[in-house]
Amino acid sequence: MKLLSGREAADYIKQRHMAMVAGMDTKHRLAIIRSKDNEAGDFYLKKKRQYGEDIGAIVDLYVETSDTILERIDRLNKDDGVTGIIIQLPLTDQSITDQATAAVALEKDVDGLAPGTNYEAATPKAALWLLAAHNVDVAGRIVVVGQGRLVGKPLADRLEASGHDVVRCDINTKDLRAETIQADIIFTGTGQEHLVKSDMVKPGAVLVDTGAPRAELDPGLYERDDLTLTPNPGGVGPMTVVSLFDNLLIAAARRVSAPVQN
Repeated sequence: MKLLSGREAADYIKQRHMAMVAGMDTKHRLAIIRSKDNEAGDFYLKKKRQYGEDIGAIVDLYVETSDTILERIDRLNKDDGVTGIIIQLPLTDQSITDQATAAVALEKDVDGLAPGTNYEAATPKAALWLLAAHNVDVAGRIVVVGQGRLVGKPLADRLEASGHDVVRCDINTKDLRAETIQADIIFTGTGQEHLVKSDMVKPGAVLVDTGAPRAELDPGLYERDDLTLTPNPGGVGPMTVVSLFDNLLIAAARRVSAPVQN
């Protein structure tokens, strides 16, 4: 078994981010808007705040209702002191999710969720960075389990745009095992604990668990010596925080290089 730990790669990139921030003239702010407490959101909010503190970026939190969130987004869009904005999903009123994510100014959409965004979605970017850090080739038949807006759909979109053979699976897939057993690489992003069992995975496969905070790979998979797979926690999670702040620093660099408007 080969474990794809994200902590070492994340620490390496963090050092680069610290150097980048130290070389910038101004502080950069990430605004996080949320409306609902949830286990995964609480966990990653702490990680984002800690990472921002470590590299010298400011992280502000805004807790809004469905009646105030769009006004808050508009104010942050117009605030020149705000470098990036993310909407912490899920929102209490999920019916306004599309409207809220679309309202974020494209140049500040560092989570990569707005239509026409200028940035890669953070978690898919993290998952592929993690494979690259461990010299794992993205090749063969790829199955993406889960088609949510944060991970599965943007990840499958990106892989298909790069010419890969991608099978999309979701709650409507009639026989998930029939798809995963043929996969060379499996990405999971459903939130369903221990969804993928050992008998669903062929020898030599690569498995990337993007679920948080619950592990989507069954413990039995870690007893096999023929697989390459991510730990959870400690796999994609650390890289997700890193990739988000990488987008924030890209946004900061673009602001510096943007032409002055008269």
